[in-house]
Amino acid sequence: MTRLQLTDEVATALAEGRGVVALESTLIAHGLPRGDNLEVAGRLESIVRDAGAVPATIAVVDGQPRVGLDADALKRVATDDDVVKLSTRDLGVAVATGRTGATTVASTAHLAALAGIGVFATGGLGGVHREARESWDESADLAALARTPVVVVCAGVKSILDVPATLERLETLGVPVIGYRTEDFPGFYLHSSGHPVDWSLDSVPAVADVVEANRGLVLDERAMVLANPIPEADQLDPTTHDRVLHSGLALLQSRRITGKDVTPFLLEHFHDATHGESLRVNIAVVERNAALAAELAVELAGRPSSR
Repeated sequence: MTRLQLTDEVATALAEGRGVVALESTLIAHGLPRGDNLEVAGRLESIVRDAGAVPATIAVVDGQPRVGLDADALKRVATDDDVVKLSTRDLGVAVATGRTGATTVASTAHLAALAGIGVFATGGLGGVHREARESWDESADLAALARTPVVVVCAGVKSILDVPATLERLETLGVPVIGYRTEDFPGFYLHSSGHPVDWSLDSVPAVADVVEANRGLVLDERAMVLANPIPEADQLDPTTHDRVLHSGLALLQSRRITGKDVTPFLLEHFHDATHGESLRVNIAVVERNAALAAELAVELAGRPSSR
């Protein structure tokens, strides 16, 4: 049986019942430009520590699933050219063949849950792609959320996706979606996607109450999505967003880009077309989510029922 390798810091925190926050590594390896990625990775871990929790950045290094990365491993994930993107279906192959790979939302959530970590911070979820009626293109994130006991703090789904279809799938899969201090589902780069959420909570203790209620009702075998929007003042200009999105979708069609290449292509298009403004928003989103996730992890760890 493949064993997870936990850093001493993460293992000790879990053993002592302290708050731990899982962080994905695909953002580091494939979501941010070189140079910025390693700096942001370090900053996210610092944000979690400053809030009183322990960060656990997750990746597979030389075939070993790691929960928490030391400085050398973090640098490898951020700078090596042969780091592959690993969803849950890829984990076994990567482990068996000794590959190094960055984990997506789906695989990060899976490994976090195996390690006993209940809170996970990311930027935006994957979801149902546009034109999915023809392509059947849907992120593995959604299926993973339906079977993984973790709270995912995110800024909704990436606005390049079919947001209403994604919300419908989450409902069908039984994954609760809660807006944090918002009644609108966030649009990643945008404060609002224009679609409402069924539930909204205004405090971390209130969110923790829901987590505990789900546990008591044996509803915690699936994830809970905590949707944390970027403030309107910090969002990408909506007019610019719509213009860049439409031009990017047109390029997808003309270049016949499909499948797993769609999201990285569109994110790079946003970066180029907004002259780096989308990168600023992306970084702000993940930093805010890391801070909120850490606050929630500390709150849950401090409750007698979690001990």
